[in-house]
Amino acid sequence: MKTTQFSIPDMHCASCVLNNEEALKAVSGVSAVSINFATRGASVTYDDAHTNEHALHEAVRKNGYTVVSEHEGHVHAVDDVRRSKNRAFLALFLALPAAILAMGGISFGTTLAGIDISVWIQALLSSIVILVIGREFHIRMLKQLRVFRADMDTLISVGTLSALALSVWSLTRGDVASLYFETGAIITGLILLGRYFEALSRGKASAAIEKLMALGAKTARLIHEDGSEEEIAIEKIAVGSRIRVRPGEKIPVDGTVLSGLSSVDESALTGESMPAEKKVGDTVFGASINQRGSLEIRAEKIGADSVLGQMVKMVGEAQSAKAPIQKLADKISSVFVPVVILIAIGTATLWYFVGGASLVESIVPAVAVLVIACPCALGLATPTAIMVGTGAGARRGILIKSGESLEKGRGIDTVIFDKTGTLTVGHPLVTDIRAVEGVDEKELLVNAASVEKLSEHPLAGAVVRAAEDTGLAIPSAENFMSESGKGVEARVNGALIKVESVGSASAQNISFGSLAIQIETWESQAKTVLVVTKDGALIGLCAIADAVKPEAKTAIAALTKRGIRSVMITGDNQRTAEAIAREVGITEVHAQVLPQDKLKEVKALQEAGRKVAFVGDGINDAPALAQANLGIAMGTGTDIAIETGDIVLVQGSPLKAVEGLALSQRTFRIIRQNLFWAFGYNSAAIPLAALGLLNPMIAAGAMALSSISVVLNSLRLSRDT
Repeated sequence: MKTTQFSIPDMHCASCVLNNEEALKAVSGVSAVSINFATRGASVTYDDAHTNEHALHEAVRKNGYTVVSEHEGHVHAVDDVRRSKNRAFLALFLALPAAILAMGGISFGTTLAGIDISVWIQALLSSIVILVIGREFHIRMLKQLRVFRADMDTLISVGTLSALALSVWSLTRGDVASLYFETGAIITGLILLGRYFEALSRGKASAAIEKLMALGAKTARLIHEDGSEEEIAIEKIAVGSRIRVRPGEKIPVDGTVLSGLSSVDESALTGESMPAEKKVGDTVFGASINQRGSLEIRAEKIGADSVLGQMVKMVGEAQSAKAPIQKLADKISSVFVPVVILIAIGTATLWYFVGGASLVESIVPAVAVLVIACPCALGLATPTAIMVGTGAGARRGILIKSGESLEKGRGIDTVIFDKTGTLTVGHPLVTDIRAVEGVDEKELLVNAASVEKLSEHPLAGAVVRAAEDTGLAIPSAENFMSESGKGVEARVNGALIKVESVGSASAQNISFGSLAIQIETWESQAKTVLVVTKDGALIGLCAIADAVKPEAKTAIAALTKRGIRSVMITGDNQRTAEAIAREVGITEVHAQVLPQDKLKEVKALQEAGRKVAFVGDGINDAPALAQANLGIAMGTGTDIAIETGDIVLVQGSPLKAVEGLALSQRTFRIIRQNLFWAFGYNSAAIPLAALGLLNPMIAAGAMALSSISVVLNSLRLSRDT
């Protein structure tokens, strides 16, 4: 059995998904089909002894749709945002004057062929909107007709064309009282606006994958057999190649250190702010940054086999594995559309043959059925609620990307928090200072900062920031020396100041005295302790840690109160993880977790029946954010995490995750109410139109009122937040 994946970019509703799934399942040898409406991605498992990829693609094409590769699908989604926006706003720009002229009964007093110029303007503008800008609906209707199927595009096409055709017919007869040009134009514009919001959401997801793919190094410094070095394209590196990575350069591939000693910033992959010390025999990963010493590495994994390559693959798989997003309007449309068309045909037939009406008199109630059923309110139900809900969220620093994001927020019962940058600030800070008796703490900090100011180590930066934030003047230091893994030293105002690790100080027989207990306490809290000496005598200690965000504990308590279980996950060591968890009130902790294992933890909870929200900020969190029922990204984090998340917390506060869940659930309730009333309006109005109690103009007015009710209901979100 084989599995192939491709994109079907021109799907616009759940009916499209169902139609293509049926077409693919009908191909001999196909055992499983999964089509993701959100990403337009299809995954098909088939027996290559009975069929092939070409046959699968042909089945989709014969069904009236386009097939492109996954990569082309991502590019198409990004481009589709621009195209959808242009079509929507151009359609509304042209439709609004026609609507104003028609509904306002405006007359210019100048006629052409006996008809006021304002009517000709309505006809021209509406025809451009319906036939040119909205041509995609009619093309899709014809394609669906060819295979005897119908979807929402069919209803939109038939309704708008019927309104246009009846108006043209009335115009030729001089009956200006039966013109419905603006009705079809407004419907077209509003539906295109809804399509733009959908395209905007898809473009964000595609941009995330593109950025992730672009994260790796583009070149590598290859070491030849004779020892010479050459900078070449990353694609030319083979497994086993020797590569030189200089300080400040990005490591191009996964490999093993052959020579050198350095600190490597792996935060892009692990999310951990503390650099990893690398020596001979250690493993390094592509996309991480060499901070200090020169490294010679042997390439072990390249391209798709690297950790970065696997992350790209995991994000794509997690997105495509999700069940198709089935908006209520689209679910019902598979039955609603053909039923409405049959009712319209039946209406015209009965009026003509049974009611004794003329052909025109029979068509009018049929068009009224199509107009009243045309999904104007349905088209507004989701976009208006999204606009109001996202606007309310934006004022509170919560960005909700789409209606799909809102749907994903339903029923969340478990929230997994990444530690670094999510529950903690994401970079090392001086949390405690303790000086020996007779030494002022400010003097201790000034001496330590003077030496550390010459060091490039992240811990050194924390000490310098602490002194600067306190407003202390930092004197210059001389004769600076650094010994990797031990510490730094320099002369400050003539005195030899050393800042070193506890282990290094112990090896030099530095006596800690009563501060030994303090060291044990800080280390039990997963803090890094720096020992500061002056001319060989201990003057004090500095404790450094990735501090917990002030509101983290409140956020966990709020989730617990709502009956939501909190879990912490991190690539950090077990002791550090447990210390942070205790501080914020989390009892379930998963430590030393690799990026791919974060995704596995999410899957495990989902398989156990839990609905999981994942809160993270790092590139390494992207697969888990994509896999979770709801991905919540910290806006202070990486672009990749932000693009992959369904909700973005601009301020990076974990407390906003609680507010985001509440807002998403409240907004989704409004969308469901909008859809209920929109369908309820259709269900009640269609029989009235069929009985001739609603002419198309009244039907258009009723449709407008239903749209207004949807908008007003959506505006409640703004008042509630």
